Amino acid sequence: MTDLFDENLKMGAPLADRMRPADFGEYIGQDHILGKDKILRRAIEADKLFSMILWGPPGSGKTTLARLIANKTKSFFQPFSAVTSGIADVRKALDEAKNRKKFHQQKTVLFIDEIHHFNKTQQDAFLPAVEDGTIILIGATTENPSFQVNAPLLSRARVFHLRELSEEDIVKILKFAIKDKHRGFGKLKIKIDNAAIKHFAKLCEGDARDAYNALELVILTGKKDKTGRININLTDAEEAIQAKFIRYDKAADGHFDAISALHKSIRASDTDASLHYLARMVEAGEEPLYIARRLIRVASEDIGLEDPQALILATSTQQAISFLGMPEANLALAELVIYLSIAKKSRAVNDAYLAAQEDVKIQRLDPIPLDIRNAPTKMMKDFGFGKGYQPYVKKDHRPENLQNRKYWQDDSK
Repeated sequence: MTDLFDENLKMGAPLADRMRPADFGEYIGQDHILGKDKILRRAIEADKLFSMILWGPPGSGKTTLARLIANKTKSFFQPFSAVTSGIADVRKALDEAKNRKKFHQQKTVLFIDEIHHFNKTQQDAFLPAVEDGTIILIGATTENPSFQVNAPLLSRARVFHLRELSEEDIVKILKFAIKDKHRGFGKLKIKIDNAAIKHFAKLCEGDARDAYNALELVILTGKKDKTGRININLTDAEEAIQAKFIRYDKAADGHFDAISALHKSIRASDTDASLHYLARMVEAGEEPLYIARRLIRVASEDIGLEDPQALILATSTQQAISFLGMPEANLALAELVIYLSIAKKSRAVNDAYLAAQEDVKIQRLDPIPLDIRNAPTKMMKDFGFGKGYQPYVKKDHRPENLQNRKYWQDDSK
């Protein structure tokens, strides 16, 4: 009989693939949706599935959960990749599911990995099959379904948000992989320091696949001592992950979440948090002028006339970035972020403009008073344009129906 462990290694199956849990007892993390009393767990165990979207970061267990559903359900499980498939593949899969239901009375769970890569037409093709029960659709995505999945399809599915695994979760799965004799490295003589395991758990940032890959690399390349044991210490782990990969997609949610966190940290005068989010964006390769544009907005929106120098420094920083480029301009950005975070805050300019804007949008816009209109021609003067204008007299220059409304509130007093 062929040893499963040896066969897996022979076939080159990655550790992350070999270690996919076969039941809930092995599944680590996501208790907020898979706890014993949670609806998703109950639906899977009772084989009463419904269409769903699994939304979460890479390595959080979306595909693993889908395969776990396959093991627990009586349905036919059909994996499908949105990256490599087109509309013809979609139609073929749906035809097969329809025949399966008609002739074998078997429902189909259609798992679509990276569903956000399907365009509107491709996503629309699933609607009739989802609606009439031909398929149970399970889509997996790293992108926000609110923006990447069509509203009609989204309304027919429940969205479950998977979270990054904690460092403690990663430590558990790595220790299990080291001990497991059938899928992991339990048949090898290995001594690995806890510091090495914790290093993997810290730098993989909740991505189980990254952690598995790092562990597999350090074990398969490790040297054996005279007793045949592979010894792995912190230095070995650091060599296996020489530089942390900062996960940051400039076209996705992380991009907007980070700039929002930077803005709100500055608004709260939290200098250390402000610097953290700045570094997080800069080191991930964010466009520095994009950051500068937001900081110019911060200077006028949250500081305003409380410290007019803030806007001057913000626009100067934009010029410095254009002149220096990156990475030299990173300190100019840091200087601006620190200045904005410690500056006194005032939203008086912002509130004043919003109040005026609101009136423009909802109130009747009576004509501009004649005395403050331009009168470049004799005819216009004859009609009273500019008549009676007194440049330095205190009066309300707005249309009569909007006079006496208060916009500007000086909060510095």
